[in-house]
This record gives sequence, C-alpha cells and structure tokens, in this order.
Amino acid sequence: MKEESIFINRELSWLDFNQRVLVLGKDKNVPLAEQLKFLAIYGSNLDEFFMVRVGSLQERANLKGKKEKPENKTNMTPEEQLNAIMPKTAELQMDCDKYYHKALEALAEHGYRKVNFDKITKEEERFWKKYFQNELFPILSPQIVDNRHPFPFLRNKEIYLGVLLKDKKEGDVSLGIIPISSQMERLCFLKRDGETLFALTEEMVYHYVSMVFAKETILEKCLFRVTRNADIDVKEGMMDHDIDYREIMTELLKRRRKLAAVRLQVTPAPAPEIVKMLCTRLELNHRRVFDQKSPLDLSFFYKLDARMENDGHAELFYSPARPMLPPLNYSLTNEVQKRDVLLYYPYQSIRPFITMLKKAARDPEVISIKMTLYRMARESQIVQALMDAAENGKEVVALVELRARFDEQNNIDWSKQLEEAGCTVVYGFEDYKVHSKLTLITRKNADGYSYITQIGTGNYNEKTSELYTDLSFITSDPDIGEEAAGVFQNLAVQKLTEETDQMLVAPLRFKSVLLDEMDRVIEAARLGRPASMILKNNSISDRDIILKLEEASCAGVRIDMIVRGICCVRAGVPGKTENLHIRSIVGRYLEHARIYSFFDGRETRVYIASGDFLTRNTECRVEVGVRIKDPVLVKKLSDILEMHLADNVNAREMQPDGSYQKVKHAPGEPLVNSQMGMYELLRDDWTGGRYAHSNVHTPAEPAAVAETVAAEVPVQEPAPQTAAPVTPAEPAAPAAPAAPAAEPVRPAPAAQPVAEPAPCVVEAPAPVEPSKPAETIVVVKEQPQEGLFSRLRKALFGNKNQ
Repeated sequence: MKEESIFINRELSWLDFNQRVLVLGKDKNVPLAEQLKFLAIYGSNLDEFFMVRVGSLQERANLKGKKEKPENKTNMTPEEQLNAIMPKTAELQMDCDKYYHKALEALAEHGYRKVNFDKITKEEERFWKKYFQNELFPILSPQIVDNRHPFPFLRNKEIYLGVLLKDKKEGDVSLGIIPISSQMERLCFLKRDGETLFALTEEMVYHYVSMVFAKETILEKCLFRVTRNADIDVKEGMMDHDIDYREIMTELLKRRRKLAAVRLQVTPAPAPEIVKMLCTRLELNHRRVFDQKSPLDLSFFYKLDARMENDGHAELFYSPARPMLPPLNYSLTNEVQKRDVLLYYPYQSIRPFITMLKKAARDPEVISIKMTLYRMARESQIVQALMDAAENGKEVVALVELRARFDEQNNIDWSKQLEEAGCTVVYGFEDYKVHSKLTLITRKNADGYSYITQIGTGNYNEKTSELYTDLSFITSDPDIGEEAAGVFQNLAVQKLTEETDQMLVAPLRFKSVLLDEMDRVIEAARLGRPASMILKNNSISDRDIILKLEEASCAGVRIDMIVRGICCVRAGVPGKTENLHIRSIVGRYLEHARIYSFFDGRETRVYIASGDFLTRNTECRVEVGVRIKDPVLVKKLSDILEMHLADNVNAREMQPDGSYQKVKHAPGEPLVNSQMGMYELLRDDWTGGRYAHSNVHTPAEPAAVAETVAAEVPVQEPAPQTAAPVTPAEPAAPAAPAAPAAEPVRPAPAAQPVAEPAPCVVEAPAPVEPSKPAETIVVVKEQPQEGLFSRLRKALFGNKNQ
C-alpha cells in the first residue's frame, strides 16, 4: 500500500466535517428547533468554505504559465481539488434539500407551516397579494439588462430574482433582475386557525413578479445567489509602506466585496437561459452552478427559532444549561496565588477571569496588563477592562490581529477605541498571524515583581465562551510569567520566540516540542513499556506530524485522537496506522479545546495550546501553549479526555476508508454524553474541588476494564440575581461571522447558549442529545486509587453498592 494511502485531502475532509454538521439537522435525538440551527450552520459553513478555500484554489488554478505545486499529502493540484469538491458539494446539497423538507413536515406538526404560494387558497391569495402590494412592491428596485443598460454588480451572498422577459410589442428578449435586499424582513408571519404561517420574502416576490414586469411576457424566472472569493491578499496591500496598516485592512475589506464569483446557487430549477447569461457574466462554468430545492440561505431559521421560543415551545429546544458560577466571594486573583487554576468553558463561567481583569485595572500594585486579541465580542467587558486600566494609568499593551478573517472590521473598530483610551496597540507580524491567547498581568510591590499569566485555547470573547469548549490556564508561576513577558517583547518588535522552557510558542517552539514528546513515547514503546497518546484538537493537516503518528502506530503506541473538523490522516490503515483511533465529536457545543497528552509508561505529560495540527498553526502563526505540571490539573485533563473517549451520543469514529460512523451504544449499554457529563465532572471545582483532596498521581496506561456508573445529566441552576451578567458578543465571521464564521453566534438567552450564523470556522457549533432523566456513564479504569467515577457514584448514591 502506498504511503499516500494514509492521507486525506484537506478540502474533502472539511466537506466530511460539514456533512457531520448537516446530519444533525435530521437527527431525531436533537430537538427540532436545534435541528433547524444545524441546517443553517451547515449553510453558513459552506458559504465560508467557498469564499475562502474554493476562492484560494480558484486563484491558484487560474495562474497561467506557472505550474502550481500540488498539495503535499495527496499530491492533488488546485484544479484536481476543485474537480473533486464540486460533485461532493452537489451530493451534500441533495441531502440538505431532503432534510429541509423533512424539517418543514415536522414544523407543520408543531403548528408552524411554511407558505407554499403554488398551493394557497383564494383567501390566502388575497391576503398575500395585498401584503405584497402594500409592503414589498414600493421598495423593490427592478433592473433591466439589455443593450442600453449594463449588467449590475451582484453582491456577495445577496438573493436576487432573475426574470427572462420578452417585450410584448417588439419581441425583444432581456433579463430582469430584482435584488431581494438584506434590509427587507426575510420572514413574514401570519397567525391563522391555530397555526403560525411563515412566508419567505423572496418566494413572495417570485410569485408576484408579473406585477412588477406587467408590460413583458415572462419566459423564465428563478431565484439566485452568488458567492464571491473573500481570500484577500494582505501582502499586496502592504506594497505602500507609507499607509497605516489599519487603513490597508480597511481598503482590502472594501476590495473583498468585488472579488471574483466562485459559486452560483439557483432555485427553483430549471431556468437554463437565465443561468447561461449569469454564468457568462460571472465567468463561471456549469460545475459551479448548484440547483437546489431548498431556500438559497437557511439563516432565516434563526428568526423562526426565536419566534418558537417566544411562543413558549421550550420542548423544541435543548434543556437549559448555563456556565457554572464560582462560590460567593470567590477571587480568582487570590486563588491563583495558592495554586494553578484551569477553567473549562462553557461549563465554568468566564466571569471570574473578567472580574480578575477589572480588579487588576484598579489595583495600585498592578503596573501593566498585556493581552493578545484575535476575536472579540461586539460589546466586550474584557476590552473595556483594558481601556479602564489604561485610563487608570496602567501600561496596557494590546496586540490586535487585524487579519482575523471576517472579524477584521470589528478588530479595526476596537483597535481605535483602545488607542483612544491610552493603550499601546500593536498589530503583530507581516508574515505570521498572531493567533495566541495570552494575558500577562505584572505587579510590583515591596517584594519585587510578580506575574499572573493566562494561557488559553480560545478567544477572549464572552459570547463564544458560552458556545465553544475552551480551556483557560491561569498561574502565578514566575518562570512562566517571565517567559510570557519575553513573548510580548518579541511580538512588539516582530521577532519570533526561539527559546522557551515552560511555554510552547509557534512557529519555532511548538511543533518541535510536540514531535520530541512523540519521540519519547515511541522510544518507550520500543523498550517494551506501555505507551500511549491522546490528542484532542480541531484539525490536523501537518505532514510531519502525520508521519510521526504513523511511526508511533507502527512502534505499537496506542493513539487516540479527538479531531472535530479537518483530519488529513486515515486511521486503521493496515501496516500504517493500525494503532491510531480517530473520533469526531459534534454536539451542542463547538469542541474547540486543544489538549495533547503523552504517556511513556512512567508519567503523563500534558499540554494545552491555542494551535491545532494544521500547517498554518504549526508553521505560519504565532501560537502559545503550556505544559500542565500540577498533578491535580493533569488528572483533571485526563478525566476530560476519558469522558470524550467514552462518548457514544455525539461521537463518530473514522473508518480505514476515511468515512465516519456514528458510535452507537449496544442494547443495555449506558449512554455517555461527554458534553453534558462535563457539568458533573467539574462541579465544585473552583477551589480544587474533588481533585484538591483526591489521591492524585500520574495516570497509568488505560486497562481494558470498564466501570459503569449511573449519573443524572445535570442542568445548571439559574445564576444568582446578584451576579453581573456577561455582555453578549459576536464572535468570528462565518464558521463563524464567527469564524469559523466562522464560526456562527448570536446573543444567547440567559437560560441556554444558542448558536447563530456567522461565522466558523469558522467552524460550527455542535449539538447534544436531549437530556434524559438518567444516563449511565461508562469509562475506562486507569488506576487503583479512587477515580472520577467512583467519586461521581459516591456523590450521587452515597456508599451504596451499585
């Protein structure tokens, strides 16, 4: 078998990930309103994929006279990748169409019926016609394209109605275009006979378009939507070094709006002549045209969900779950002086960290606060705390990454406000994005200097902290503080960090350290010692790391990977990766934490980091991470990983052919929902909790013995009235805006986090099985000492025999 047989193309792997999001739109274990969100997230994810990945591939494929190098794993050229992407996307669209219509059937059963203008009654016809004439017709802006009228610019992701017209007198044929402006209300509701009717504005205009073009004969008509390349080239804008970097980014954002088209969506088909005209004008071939039987943009489901929520249909949503709050009078500032602290969002609240920042802004002993900012909330208490600190005379240094895709404008706006408040704002490197999550608070008193350092896996964003799972490590360790100070000094002068003992800092001290850890585990296996690795992150594409995983597997190392998104390595390939096991968890929350655990038969060494195993993270970005040395926190992270590996609700396992199969529990086998189970795992952990008093030691190699414990799925109680609410904020654009977009987000009601279109990443939020009165959790025993699940059993049932 060829070496390349262990590799999977990055873009095709991403489409597999989005398929895992899509199937949650029909999962019967997911409440109906949440299914609708996943359908919308699938769509926004795909938008970002075409805008960024397909746009970039298209530019490279268009290079004339220059042979573009194939990608370094499957050796596919840009053209070959595009040829593989299009049919796979078409297949996914067919699935999306089916799931959409099933969702409409389920909505009708719950009293929400979408208006089908081809089947409305005469009474309904009179109502909607009058509505169209009074509310929509006056604000429409129809355009004619012919010899005297130029073809208009079609905005990215806007919906248009195209009409092929024939003059009734002259017989001339022309194209009519009506923009369905994003400023219009997309959904119209009508309460009637005990049910709620909802109509899409574009479908109403489509139905009554003959009233707009009354003097022409309509030959064809269709709704269409154009997706444009959004992969802006910052280096191109840097040619003029006399221009402020912030102005460069502002200009590039304007330029992005008019980049080349990469996709054309059409509904309902067929409208061959209109499509032909559009493809000619947009310079698209037929493979970029996607006929669909569902709306061109499913983001209207968010508004429909809001309506259902306001109508009191709580049963159609996930059960409420809120971040757990610390005890009254808890001070993270004081706690971190006693021990290292590790918080896990969204299960634990971000509020203690915000409170610590606010306290530092007022503390007379604090002389400086430094922070890297990648994706911030639209209304950020974190940024406000930095501005307050500067106004109080502290030195505040904020490294703002203006190139955080689809959050550029938000970051530009915040950078201006930070400067106005007196903060020192720097923008990082020309060649490297600063994706680090690093905060340093420096104090000076009679005893000298001291530090509080925070290193995280996720953004400083109050809103995404309730939607994404992320780790936040806070320490007063002076060695880590000094290294963090050195990292900030290097960032200020655009110098890469080359030497560290405590921290991981990409691109020079990240991949090399983790490869060394893998070599240590491989050597242990070759010496006959039990050896294993558990690696949790969002994505993996780095060829060097993939080849090292192959080497480890061949040496007999047990490797478990929890990879939510892109995964360019195949698991279980005979003679190559037989000992590599890969699963993806897509559920209620977006899995975003990165944990790297290495066991050599003697000790477990665990790291958390902001960076994945994508080549862009390991070689092209400034990322930070840290080894967690406190055995209490090592045990906590090991328990978190164990629970993810036991999940049989949200998990899907990769097969040797690269496909994924949902993990199903056997009859009588307990359900393990790792995301909701985390609430119980982390309960009372603010001051060390169950871990602080347990007999902790480095976990041994997992044995093949299972322990079964019954545990109720916890529902977080409402926050005390005295607690200050966290200001909702928007994360990254598409997969996110979010980020993803990506990764997608919207203000979450107090009772439960809710995802919104972005943007993400983007990347996409993930569902979770509806909570059941009682679930049984199965985990693997690691050690003879009392472990997590023994403690869990005692907490729930006392000392009764199970």
